[in-house]
Amino acid sequence: MPKFKTMVVRSLIPLVFLFLISGFFEFDVVYSYTRPPPRKTIFTPHFDDDSSPQQVHISQVRGDHMMITWITESSTPPTIQYGTTPSANSFNDTGITDSYRYLLYESGEIHYVIIGPLKPNTIYYYRLGHSPKEYSFKTTPSQFPIKFAVAGDLGQTEWTTSTLEHINKSNYDMLLLPGDLAYADLNQNLWDSFGRLVDPLASRRPWMVTQGNHEVEKIPVLHNEPFIAYNKRWKMPFEDSGSDSNLYYSFDVAGVHVIMLGSYTDFDSKSNQYKWLQKDLENVIREKTPWVVVLIHAPWYNSNNAHQGESESVDMKASMEDLLYLARADVVFEGHVHAYERFSRVYKDKGDKCGPMYINIGDGGNREGLATKYIDPKPEISLFREANFGHGTLEVFNATHALWNWHKNDNDEVVFSDSVWLTNLSLDLGCKV
Repeated sequence: MPKFKTMVVRSLIPLVFLFLISGFFEFDVVYSYTRPPPRKTIFTPHFDDDSSPQQVHISQVRGDHMMITWITESSTPPTIQYGTTPSANSFNDTGITDSYRYLLYESGEIHYVIIGPLKPNTIYYYRLGHSPKEYSFKTTPSQFPIKFAVAGDLGQTEWTTSTLEHINKSNYDMLLLPGDLAYADLNQNLWDSFGRLVDPLASRRPWMVTQGNHEVEKIPVLHNEPFIAYNKRWKMPFEDSGSDSNLYYSFDVAGVHVIMLGSYTDFDSKSNQYKWLQKDLENVIREKTPWVVVLIHAPWYNSNNAHQGESESVDMKASMEDLLYLARADVVFEGHVHAYERFSRVYKDKGDKCGPMYINIGDGGNREGLATKYIDPKPEISLFREANFGHGTLEVFNATHALWNWHKNDNDEVVFSDSVWLTNLSLDLGCKV
């Protein structure tokens, strides 16, 4: 780590402590339940020279394009050479460079380059800037089947590395993450560490993410702009779906319409997000994208003791649940609660065959530990729940059927624990609107 950034981290320690004890943060500090001891936080260093690419990740743009994002500590051109052979010199594209400041911290140069059009389900090789290092990624399929890896509340602990290792072995096409990425919580160097930690996976498959409470990073008086690190580092293709914010957007991939919602921005019926979601759902063509998958951070359904009664869950559900129900959304993935739980198809707190299936997947490996206590007795709509770290996969085989599997990390070994077949709601004659 550069000496300047080391000094910045040390200089922020008293400030961070002051605000922790003052309770000024917009993320959770004290919980009403007891967590088991968390695993050690891992800091992933950067050993190469300042011009070397780091923190590389890709996201899908406009269906047949990819946006590649990376950071350098010194000034380098935002250019990419790429192709379908290891020489990676068939095509060249140029993008833009940005950066940001957070208190005394100054980021490296953040480069964004959109490349394409690209062939579906194809391996591409690429080089960044003037670096000779070769990377590769595989594009998503243009039609069924497609396999999503799903994991929330990742953080950067020994549990996180176990989860990432299992995800890497799952032969997934795209990763979906419902918020809480780095758990930097004001320490911007932890954003850098997280980017380096996930680089081996995120540089090879598209990672599509939304934000959680740990991305807010707003400090009254000292730093009033929320989400600055998240928005700069993990820029998603929100403009493509008509959204005005990186905090909520949608995209189509291989017959699936994926919607990313923002729990920590306005969501009432007069908000931009509500109006955008309403229009987005109206424009979904189920003949083209039979499946509708939604991701949020703060759960609308949750029988864990953790995070009960929070406005981001209760009020957002009251505002938007009708929209998802009437659109016949198939499944909603949620985070925030550090445990796994799968609900039946549900609407207005009751089982409903035409409602979405809700799945809490905030068990990626964060530093806070597991949420081990549940409401007793278990609600009828809660079909499976377990406090363990892990990840899930959603394999959409065709327009009618998909398979959900949850794999828990048990003593660092992947253990198959929960599985369910989903039938597409848009094709159910009993659920026609």
